[in-house]
Order: sequence, then C-alpha cells, then structure tokens
Amino acid sequence: MVKIQDMPESDMKALLLKQDFGHLGVARDNRPYVVPMLYAYDHESLFFFTTLGTKTEYLDQNHEVCLQVEAIEDKENWQSVMVTGTAEHLTDEADIAIAMELITKRNPHLTPALNLTQVDAWGRASVVAVYRIRPRLIDGRRTVEGEK
Repeated sequence: MVKIQDMPESDMKALLLKQDFGHLGVARDNRPYVVPMLYAYDHESLFFFTTLGTKTEYLDQNHEVCLQVEAIEDKENWQSVMVTGTAEHLTDEADIAIAMELITKRNPHLTPALNLTQVDAWGRASVVAVYRIRPRLIDGRRTVEGEK
C-alpha cells in the first residue's frame, strides 16, 4: 500500500507555481461540472481565462470553485493540491491586463488564440472571460518517497 502524507504549505505553493494545468470544479443546481484548465499563480491568487459558455454560466450562478492540480510520476509517486475559493470575473481593464500578462507568460502558446475570432458550433463568436480565484483553503497530499 502507498503511504500518503499532508504537504507543507510551502510545497503546495511550490507545486501551484510549477504547474500550469489543473481541473476546475464548478457547480450549479446540485450539478457538478469539472473541466481541464490552464492557469497562472502569483503567490496569492490563481488566474484563468476561458470563452463564454458552460463554465461561465455555472460561474455566473455560483462563484465557489475548486481547482485541483497534480504532478504524477507514476501510481506510487504523486502530489496533488486542491484550492478552494471564490472565482471573480474580472472586468477592470487593469486587472485583466495583469491577469493576461501572468497567464500568457506562464502559457505562451495561448497567445495566438487571443488574436483570432472564432465561432463555436452554434454560430456564437468566442468572447474571452478572465477570472481570479482567491483561495480560501489550499490543501495538499503526496506519496511518501520510498514507503509502501
């Protein structure tokens, strides 16, 4: 059996800084919805952007979110951090600019998508929405090296 332990806060924050991909959990009307999400972390808040759609509809009704981030070497060597907090839709241009600078610096391959206007399957133009998650709780677990 693999032994699992709590992660120190410094290690949890280090994992959030190192990684740029997680799974965002949102809910509305007692229905959960989890999606893969690229993000950026600045030691205080997490930022992500998306296009208007199901995620943003859920977030409009319930701002409470959970972002799960992991680093997996194999089944016996992994780390996982869960951030629970409130997602805030950024509307101030200065806040959006700061968030997008962090996001594109962390995920430079996203930049070209910002320059294209795309239309989804229903004929709607993609509109970008930028969010900040202010963590209320950061909790992490990892396997204990060399112990089973």
